[in-house]
Amino acid sequence: MESKLFFIATDDFVALNPDLQREIYMEYYKLVYSPIIYMVKDHATAEDIIQISFLKVIKKRPAAENEAKLKAWIHVVVKNTVYDFFKKSKKNRNEMDSDHVYINESPVYATEAGDIESQIELKLMIEALEKYLEDIKPEYKSLIELRWKRDLSYKEIALRLDTTEETVKYKLFRVREAMRKRFLKEWEAEK
Repeated sequence: MESKLFFIATDDFVALNPDLQREIYMEYYKLVYSPIIYMVKDHATAEDIIQISFLKVIKKRPAAENEAKLKAWIHVVVKNTVYDFFKKSKKNRNEMDSDHVYINESPVYATEAGDIESQIELKLMIEALEKYLEDIKPEYKSLIELRWKRDLSYKEIALRLDTTEETVKYKLFRVREAMRKRFLKEWEAEK
């Protein structure tokens, strides 16, 4: 069953029933809030970016064949909107917290009562990832910071660390896999 979000690609959003418009927006909001807050670390900015990107999406009305393609396209629009935001306000890009790589410590804002359970689970996942980051080798921590926090390319990281791009890619792959396996092992054991 396709979600209400698929109406964006099939119908004129403005012509839809206001209640359906609200439902579509809430579904969109839930889809894109986490990746945006992860990148910008500020709720008000995330809200602005969500609204800007939503307007872009409903104006373009992509010709998506299915919901998966629509969501992939939406994520590209959102990512580009965030990048545009960073380009326009360069100082925000440099204010990222240097102690945490891709952990969202911003307060979680629930938009509906039904979101509480997923917000609690998200918070537990974040705490688990923070714990994993504390346990990894400093070498891997620095790689993660350079790649995801400072958004350096593999080539830039290799130049900075006086190594090859292949070595950087391999080590990042290893640390991601190790964290993923540990995460899955612990979360599957708890269920």
